[in-house]
Amino acid sequence: FDFRGDAGAEAFGLPYRWRPLTWDLDGKTYFNERTVATQQTGWSFVSQMRSWLPAPLAGLFWFGVDDTAGTVYAPFYGSATRVPWNYDTRNGDMMTFSFDSAFWVFNLVTNFAYQRYSIIQPEIAMKIQDYEMRYLNETVNVDVQAMKLYQSSPASAVEYLTAYSEKTGSALVQDWLTFFKYLFVKYMDGNVKVADPKHPNPQVSFPGYPTPWLRRIVAEAGAKYRYPTK
Repeated sequence: FDFRGDAGAEAFGLPYRWRPLTWDLDGKTYFNERTVATQQTGWSFVSQMRSWLPAPLAGLFWFGVDDTAGTVYAPFYGSATRVPWNYDTRNGDMMTFSFDSAFWVFNLVTNFAYQRYSIIQPEIAMKIQDYEMRYLNETVNVDVQAMKLYQSSPASAVEYLTAYSEKTGSALVQDWLTFFKYLFVKYMDGNVKVADPKHPNPQVSFPGYPTPWLRRIVAEAGAKYRYPTK
């Protein structure tokens, strides 16, 4: 079930396969196996039901858009009465790009990573982990504050949770757009650039193609690209 090693993974171990799911060649039908994470995911979520808390605090909805391996599951409380504009269904659609839309911003990052997955995706995964760990810690404190408000005014607790969900979702999308800009600058044109504080120009490395892919090129092209020797 690891699809990163055959020709369909291209040079940089992309685990996904583009549609259609089946294809025909020389009178035979083949299929592209579906991975757990997949590029055509619209949205996914994890519902956390906490029966020990009052109803307005009990439901915590961890919601993410696009590819599940490239999304951040952000916390939205079930009692929230508003959603961030970045997650609003009126903000963009499948044919209307929006830099304010969570769906489109996360797609910017994942689709850029698909070009050189084995090089770019690990950095995205680390970023995702940082955000989700921060949210896990934050919501502990949010629960405590919301419970205090709930004792005297349930409506105030709901507004507090709504405002937190709004602020968190909106900030995440803006941060992820900034992250895309950073990735684009760092990895554009097949290179890897790292800022050098002592020099106006960055340090640049050229990772090239993985060895298995180079061997495949030689196997298919023979001596076509061999450097001439005297």
